[in-house]
Amino acid sequence: MRLNDLKPAAGSRFASQRVGRGYGSNRGSTAGRGNKGQKSRSGGYHKVGFEGGQMPLQRRLPKRGFRSMNRGRGAEVRLHELTLVADGEVDLAALKAAGVVNRNALRAKVIASGRIDRPVTLRGVGTTVGARKAIEQAGGRVED
Repeated sequence: MRLNDLKPAAGSRFASQRVGRGYGSNRGSTAGRGNKGQKSRSGGYHKVGFEGGQMPLQRRLPKRGFRSMNRGRGAEVRLHELTLVADGEVDLAALKAAGVVNRNALRAKVIASGRIDRPVTLRGVGTTVGARKAIEQAGGRVED
């Protein structure tokens, strides 16, 4: 089988209608376009959403939503990345110094991804429930 041999299943596609070929064809004179009006003429066109001069729907509805200025200023830290911090004291400044989070980050949160095998002390950094449990099982503690 080759790509140029592929055909749709028999009966799944209608043959295209030839229009404007006389009144005996059932598609003569107006060629299925109806009588009069912009859409019956060649070159008849109006832009998408145009409603004949009426205020279009996309302008009638109110604008909603915004893009937050703080978006992307929070950072996720995986458990195994906590070991990259030199001493056992982990706060936002230490994470930035170790290159774990972006220097523009305003907040960080430790998520339960990976493993931690040495005790660390977290200060001023958020944690998920699973991450807190893993840190405490490794002998570390989380200070709120």
